[in-house]
Amino acid sequence: MPTLAIVGAGPGMGLAIARTFGRRGFDVALVARTKEQLDALADQLGREGVAGRGQGPRRRHRRTGVLAGPAVPAVPGFTSAAPSEVAVDNLQPQIEYSFYGAVTAAQAVLPAMREAGTGTLLFTTGGGSVDPVPMLGNINAAQATLRNWVINLNEELDGSGVYAGHVAIGVWVGGGAVGGAPVGFPTATPEQIAPLHWDLHENRDRPEAVFAA
Repeated sequence: MPTLAIVGAGPGMGLAIARTFGRRGFDVALVARTKEQLDALADQLGREGVAGRGQGPRRRHRRTGVLAGPAVPAVPGFTSAAPSEVAVDNLQPQIEYSFYGAVTAAQAVLPAMREAGTGTLLFTTGGGSVDPVPMLGNINAAQATLRNWVINLNEELDGSGVYAGHVAIGVWVGGGAVGGAPVGFPTATPEQIAPLHWDLHENRDRPEAVFAA
């Protein structure tokens, strides 16, 4: 059974991606810092018939077939900054949280994927990585760095059997009845977005996809 490892697993996009792949025959390894959250997510997946288990963040997944990197919008408790207000102190945490985290996760599985000649790396950012939003200047810059790296990595891996893909989410993400979105901003649930990750993994016909309303 192929294995999907979700880094930074949570009850939103992470859980939706786990369901999407798990229902298609994948065993799911959930990676996060909090054991209680991992156990709760694994239990929920189990009740839904998906084989899921929690893993510590330091474990190396040599048998991982698909890695889904952190699908998070920004550092918790973040302070957004307009482009002219971007400075090292409000940009560096965003880079460490999204970009450095993705690189670290990829390095944990990429050598084994290359050796096996197969594998998929998927990373998710907000739509501002493609179409910047001025009020999120620091977040957009960090996530655009991640986007550039993923697309560049996919170019390097061409012909190796390993694929790297990027998903940009250009909507406000909510669960169930979507709430909390700014007035007039398009919305979608994680369950509506997650199939796009499967599409990239299955078809490998482009380095990125944008989910838009």
